[in-house]
Amino acid sequence: MRARTLADLSAPLLALRLLAAEFGHMPAPTVEVSTIYPERLELTFHDDFAAFEAWREALSIAPESVVHRVQVGGQTGVLRVHATFAGAEVMLTGYAKVPAAVPVLAGAGAVS
Repeated sequence: MRARTLADLSAPLLALRLLAAEFGHMPAPTVEVSTIYPERLELTFHDDFAAFEAWREALSIAPESVVHRVQVGGQTGVLRVHATFAGAEVMLTGYAKVPAAVPVLAGAGAVS
């Protein structure tokens, strides 16, 4: 369903209003409300898994609900989870750089 009026976006806009009132002290995400998904409020965190986790905990979302994947050839980690808040679907997404692997030489650290 595609939203036709601003009123069609009332669920995610109300959720955003309540989140701002209750969690105004939390790290600010990128916020998206879309006419394509009129029931969804998207909160995105760039280069900040800690902010993602703080919001996940504040919204009482179980850690095992989080889906982790890697994109951009293993360079970017992505955390994503869906929940319901104030009648809206809330999608949290976090992106962060994956630290480069440090090569270990064979036998390094071996005790003789």
